Amino acid sequence: MADGIPPILSGIAREMRHLAERQKVVAQNIANSETPGYKAQDVVAPDFSALLDVHSGPATIARPQVALTAGMSALGARPLRGSGAVIVDHDVSETKPDGNNVTLEDQLLKMGRIQSDFAAMTSLYRKQQGLLRTAIGKSGG
Repeated sequence: MADGIPPILSGIAREMRHLAERQKVVAQNIANSETPGYKAQDVVAPDFSALLDVHSGPATIARPQVALTAGMSALGARPLRGSGAVIVDHDVSETKPDGNNVTLEDQLLKMGRIQSDFAAMTSLYRKQQGLLRTAIGKSGG
């Protein structure tokens, strides 16, 4: 327990921050669905291997990292645009003639998944708080 916060609560909080950022990016995609040349974006999922380190030692499988090589550039690959955890979304179903690849149906499906994931994290958080209250002898309700 770093800083007195149980790892499960830390993981839930981290996932909720990720979902909030992802919802913001998907909303931007929807707002730019008619902008010529706009490319849909998404957010890199957080790496939860640090939570596993607490219980089983360092994770033996690391998230793969792809670096742009000269050969890839020669074939037309471009570096990902965006900063930090925001990346170009490669899970698109079509690209319009103007170069925009945002499909409203895809984005609304993602928004629904984000909403259900956030509801699940909220439920887990409430259950963990109830367990902690019970453990210290207070009412769990």
